[in-house]
Amino acid sequence: MLNQNSIWRYLLVIIVMGVSMLYALPNLYPNDPSLQINASRGADVTQQTVDQLQKAFTEQGLTPKSAVLEKGQVLVRFLNTEDQLKAREVANDTLGDNFVTALNLAPATPAWLDAIGAAPMKLGLDLRGGVHFLMEVDMKTAMEKNVNDLVLVYRSDLREAKVRYRAVTADVPNLKVNLSFRTAEDLAAAQTLLSGKDREMIFTETDELTLTAAFSEEKIKALREDAVAQNITIIRNRVNAIGVAEPLVQRQGAERIVVQLPGVQDTARAKEILGATATLEFRMVDEAGDLQSAIEGRVPPNAQLYNDREGRPVLLQKRVMLTGNHIIGANSSFDEYSRPQVNIDLDAKGGNTFSQATKEAIGKSMATVFIEYKPTDKKDAQGRTILEKKEEVINVATIQARLGRSFRITGVDSPAEAQNLALLLRAGALIAPIQIVEERTIGPSLGQENIELGTNAIMWGMLLTVIFMAVYYKGVGMVANLALASNVVLLIGVLSMVPGATLTLPGMAGILLTIGMAIDANVLINERIREELANGRSVQQAIHEGYNRAFATITDSNFTTFLVALILFGLGSGPVKGFAVTLAIGIITSIFTAVTVSRLFVNLIWGGRKVEKLPI
Repeated sequence: MLNQNSIWRYLLVIIVMGVSMLYALPNLYPNDPSLQINASRGADVTQQTVDQLQKAFTEQGLTPKSAVLEKGQVLVRFLNTEDQLKAREVANDTLGDNFVTALNLAPATPAWLDAIGAAPMKLGLDLRGGVHFLMEVDMKTAMEKNVNDLVLVYRSDLREAKVRYRAVTADVPNLKVNLSFRTAEDLAAAQTLLSGKDREMIFTETDELTLTAAFSEEKIKALREDAVAQNITIIRNRVNAIGVAEPLVQRQGAERIVVQLPGVQDTARAKEILGATATLEFRMVDEAGDLQSAIEGRVPPNAQLYNDREGRPVLLQKRVMLTGNHIIGANSSFDEYSRPQVNIDLDAKGGNTFSQATKEAIGKSMATVFIEYKPTDKKDAQGRTILEKKEEVINVATIQARLGRSFRITGVDSPAEAQNLALLLRAGALIAPIQIVEERTIGPSLGQENIELGTNAIMWGMLLTVIFMAVYYKGVGMVANLALASNVVLLIGVLSMVPGATLTLPGMAGILLTIGMAIDANVLINERIREELANGRSVQQAIHEGYNRAFATITDSNFTTFLVALILFGLGSGPVKGFAVTLAIGIITSIFTAVTVSRLFVNLIWGGRKVEKLPI
């Protein structure tokens, strides 16, 4: 008989809707206002820190929902934002400058849902609140770094090939490297060697026995592209490693990067996460130089004066043995005396370079220089934040044996600092410093207001649609309303499951549009059934033909809209992408519920039996 449900239709709908309901369920649990407390340099987060905070909160009349130590940080949950804001002041006064306290929103998903990977929808900045940065890569510093690195590479290549040279110097403003030689034979050998290794450089003889290596236009363009692309990767890795939830890091224009950190309300903490450009340099101690003369201002031409962490001066050679660019792995541990240390792994090129450099320096002292750029309160002429470069010697050790791709450094103050340093080195040093040209903080109250307005719009839209379908299409219209409710649950479940899907205010508009499109499909089906009944078909034939013939029209109309959603996703950015994702998923779910779910209920109620009249 016509219009009987097969087992596969029951199983398909039950499985799909069951899974969707399960993964949509976490959205019923609101996020908790919370404090995320991390240790800064020289500090350590322990259970004692949690107990200290609990005591301070109790004295101030604050009662947190919970306070736990997890993944090296303290997470304290509260019932409302008022307690959260007051607690931040208490935490800052209690813990001091050795800890960083950030406002956040923590999911309140039950453990049994969390165990199967069910989590609420990721909310965008406009719904959850958080921090938005527009950052600009300092291309001038990036290009200077490339020129200076090239000087070190050329010197190393010439020494390895036993080509004698007088000097290899950087002409930073003109993006050139000047090489001078003693003989024409050495110059020719150098040009053959270096041009063979790097065909994107332009080598020309400028003066007698002088060779100039200049960046080609293609090389400059590639270096600029790499600087932005690598900075994006490093920022994303760093934010993920530290634990900021659902960050958005994407390129905007030629030299700018957009960073959005939903849920984070502490701008200073966000700047610390993103602006840190920690890296290491390894240099030999200048044992032949006069330290006292250097302190008095007479620094040897091939040396540079630094200070260690206690403020003591250290005279180092200008020549850099190895930079942090070659670090591919770093983790913290303890040495045999239970002192914190950082274990470092190098790439193949870095390992070979370090091995050759330390082979000739056994018995001599080598220093580890920690370098970072930190934002200041000063602005340049363009209004951009000025970064301050800080350099300090964290370790001086005697080279006991030839070092290779793996080694360790000591001299860090605490296990927490060793972990932070390892994290930053593991995530990578920024290829060039970044300037924050725009920053914006969206409060959680504004985000909550947007959620309420969007939810009200969806609820009113659904209510009006349900009333219209029930009045105009009667019993069959109520089936369409069941399909509509199923569509909303399915859409929320899929959005909660899809990695990277973020719900924004335009995305909520996409949900509202999807509701209209879902009902539009049922309207097409119902009108087709009416036509078949008007043409003298029986109820069973009308239902069968109505669904079958309307399916092609529904598919065609939704397919074109789906293509538009793909175009918006490919060409748009930010909120436009969020709208496109919601629209694309909504199209798929609306077709499924309009055709499969509604037909299951229609067949279940009126199918497979003799019906004189269909309530439509």
